[in-house]
Amino acid sequence: MANEADYVYRRSRSVAIVTRNGKILMERVRYFGRVFYTVPGGGIEAGETPEQAAIRELKEECGLDGTIIRPLTVQYKENGAAEYSFWVKVPPEQEAITGYDPEETDDNPPLQEVLWMSLSEISEKDRAFLWSYGLLFVDDFFEEVKRWGDAVSYPEC
Repeated sequence: MANEADYVYRRSRSVAIVTRNGKILMERVRYFGRVFYTVPGGGIEAGETPEQAAIRELKEECGLDGTIIRPLTVQYKENGAAEYSFWVKVPPEQEAITGYDPEETDDNPPLQEVLWMSLSEISEKDRAFLWSYGLLFVDDFFEEVKRWGDAVSYPEC
């Protein structure tokens, strides 16, 4: 993989927002020496729709068979690429496993773990990305945010 300064999304991507029992399916990943949490997703392959990419990435990275509930957001990048997010359901009997990213051939793959997390377990920084992916359009999470109150909680720098 390129160094961090050179790293940009050169193609369009899709991500899957999967929820279960008030938790979100998250991935712990390591890129450029930093660990953070994100949702399953990746690049859209030639001839593939954004929906197909989200479902394929969910299968590769988490071992889950998903079905699109509805689209959430589309973010357009300066280079013409787009990032699509979808609310996806998975069968309740399926358990997530830590899968793989076939584009990563490194001996130390970036995908470290998959797990179900509540909003209170996710850092504010990582939550900010969830909002950009449209988590507020997922009914249970919209209701949770409405209950939070008005206190400012921006982290001190």
